[in-house]
This record gives sequence, C-alpha cells and structure tokens, in this order.
Amino acid sequence: MAQTTAHTPPREEAIAKLRELIRGAQYCMFGTVDSEGNLRSRPMAVQQTEYDGDLWFFTGKSTGKIIEIRNQDRVNLSFSNADDQEYVSISGTAELVDDRDKAKELWNPFYRAWFPQGVDDPDLTLIRVRVDRAEYWDSPSSAVVHLFGVVKAMVTGKPANPGDHQKIEM
Repeated sequence: MAQTTAHTPPREEAIAKLRELIRGAQYCMFGTVDSEGNLRSRPMAVQQTEYDGDLWFFTGKSTGKIIEIRNQDRVNLSFSNADDQEYVSISGTAELVDDRDKAKELWNPFYRAWFPQGVDDPDLTLIRVRVDRAEYWDSPSSAVVHLFGVVKAMVTGKPANPGDHQKIEM
C-alpha cells in the first residue's frame, strides 16, 4: 500500500473522516503491552459517543488489561470494516476512570452479561483512550471492485490503487 496520497487534507477534515470511519464500529481490537513486553490484543466494545478525541470502554477491574495499562498506558485500537474496505489504526494513552456518572451515560443493558449489578457493579471501571494519532485506509470500491483492481495490477505489473490513506496527528 502507498504511504500517503498526494493530497493531505486539513487536520479538521482528517478528524471528521476518522469520526466517520469509526462512527458505526461496535468493536475494535484493543492492544496493550504485557509485563514481558509482548503485544496483546482483544476485542472490546466501543461506547457509542460522538468522537471528540477520546474513546471509552467498559472493563472489569480484575482483568489482565488493567495491570497492563497500569504498567504501560500506550495502547493501539484497530478497526476494520472489510465490506467497505475501511481500516483504522489508532494510537493513544489509556487511563482508568472510576466515574459512575460517566458509566451511567454510556451504559447499555447488554453489559449486564459482564456486570450483573449494572453500573454499581464493584468490578466495573472505564477506560478512556486519549487519541494521539491515527492512520486510516479507505478504498472507495466494493470488495469485488478492489479484488478486480488487485488482479489487474498483477496482470499489468502496475501498482493497485489502495484508495485514500492518511496519517493524523492529534
């Protein structure tokens, strides 16, 4: 894939594009660093709020990721929408937040499966990820058109057009 496109949009445009790309995401892969320096990722539900530079997650205080975040607060979030050929990688700083009002604001009854006592569950805490930088790839074509472009590139020897690719510094 190409590193960047010829046109780099203004920061506001890029952030709006990032907001658009992650708006409908229900889940992402949440990556941390364990005590031995290994990268670990797990699927996490993204709380549906208007993206303002922070992303929110519910988690249990007794989970391994809490220890990992306390030891190394740098995290990576990966989003994928393969149907529309949209991919986002976000780097940021994770912070553990015990805020019952914020938990109530973000709460979804679905989470009772993990927190039977609701927002008052003693194991419940929030993770706020303050986004530092992001990178996205957005191919305007369907998967079939994208595949045709790859095959055409293989036959002609000319590079395939991966679509829009941007790096955003927050």
